[in-house]
Amino acid sequence: MTNDDLTIVIERVFDAPRDLVFEAWTRSDHMEKWYGPKGFSARVEENDFRPGGKLRVIMIGPDGTEYPSVAVFREIVVPEMIVAADDFEGELAGSLGEMVQRIVFEDQGDKTRVTIRIEHDTLEHKKGHEEMGVVGGYNSMLDCLEEFLATMV
Repeated sequence: MTNDDLTIVIERVFDAPRDLVFEAWTRSDHMEKWYGPKGFSARVEENDFRPGGKLRVIMIGPDGTEYPSVAVFREIVVPEMIVAADDFEGELAGSLGEMVQRIVFEDQGDKTRVTIRIEHDTLEHKKGHEEMGVVGGYNSMLDCLEEFLATMV
């Protein structure tokens, strides 16, 4: 089994410069305007943006259900890359093992390619994450980011 077998990859090219995309991804006030699938809102409870710091976000579904998550930043290279260990909080905590997200921001002329690699510790955890709808949810969230970025450029 290779690392690729345990990894989900999602890519998107945004019509915005890399610095702006990185800023939208990392500033709490910006994140609260786009973070989460379409129809969701988000509340950033903590954003200690440094290696070892935590990001706590609560996504709020259209029915008011709250989905808390926490990430611990492992590596940050401004404005190129963020690596964080991700988990849910509450009743879902630990249910999908350790997930490590590696988010890479690359210049493509006046656009930015964002590549998200979600690395899992087992195939079972990867499958559980896929069944939960991570790819569709992330793509919906990236649609929201695209709409938000259009208001900033």
